[in-house]
Amino acid sequence: MDALHTAGIRFAEALQSGPPWLEKFWISVTSLADPKCIFTVCFPLAYFLDRKVGVSVLWIGLVSEWLNVVLKWFLFGERPFWWVHESGLASKEPVALRQFPVSCETGPGSPSGHCMITGAALWPLVTALTTLASRHSRSLAAKLSPFGAYALLLLAVGLSRVFVLAHFPHQVVGGILAGAALGWGLQARTPVTRAPGFFVTAALALLLSSLALHSLVIAAGIDVDWSIRLATKWCSDRAWLRLDTRPFASVCRDAGTALGLGLAAGFPLHRGERLDPRQRVAGAALALGAVQGLHRLLQPVDATLWYGTSFLKYAAGPWLVASLLPRLVLSLAHPRGSPHTE
Repeated sequence: MDALHTAGIRFAEALQSGPPWLEKFWISVTSLADPKCIFTVCFPLAYFLDRKVGVSVLWIGLVSEWLNVVLKWFLFGERPFWWVHESGLASKEPVALRQFPVSCETGPGSPSGHCMITGAALWPLVTALTTLASRHSRSLAAKLSPFGAYALLLLAVGLSRVFVLAHFPHQVVGGILAGAALGWGLQARTPVTRAPGFFVTAALALLLSSLALHSLVIAAGIDVDWSIRLATKWCSDRAWLRLDTRPFASVCRDAGTALGLGLAAGFPLHRGERLDPRQRVAGAALALGAVQGLHRLLQPVDATLWYGTSFLKYAAGPWLVASLLPRLVLSLAHPRGSPHTE
């Protein structure tokens, strides 16, 4: 593994030695592909494009993130920004590497969550766009363009993660392959949106199983916090260490989101309540603004309260997008309560 890690460090050096303008590009890509964006950006937009696609994006996103956490607990992947020091490579050979505010991830590094979760969650959206393109064009290039954009996006995300020293190349490749496989496999297995009991049960299962696995790993004598200590030790600026990069933050996000889907399923729109194209655009803009505003609210400093608040925010998001805001758009369009049917 040392040879693989060393090759990854040299590849990261080559990326960082590129044109200065590329630095902002790579940092922008890695920020935009943060798994949180699946929950706060992709889901609201996809839901108002097509309800089923939106729920599929969110469901696959939360399942793949939970699986990513479990894999990281058991694969013990190193991260470049600390391995280069812990291995002694930086003291033996000249290494020209820089850290960035997005470098200091505190969880284990394998596989890449950015690649795995983004790749899995976007699969149903890309499939839907491919189907739409096939209906309106006979051109093979037009039909393949959504998957071409998908592949280029994942390539850019992977390179950006290596650039900021968050992952080694083999972790990125593993994340991309796992994400595409999960997206393909789970797309047809998205639960129906009118099953609130299923989503509530899923939320409890995700949370309790994570706590149980965490306890079993500790009972087996495995140090589950090893990556947090190394990240804290070797991060260039402690202000760059964020609670939302810890594995349990992902678990809270996933369990909260599953509960939110249950809340939305418990208060569905009636069959006659449909949004026309203009209302969908208005709903998407309103949902995006509401969810972004929700997640910009200040978080408590205390870790326990932080996790609890994060859980509640992610539970509120799907309910806002899939239940409250569509009703609000319909009520504004038809203030006298006359439902609009397409």
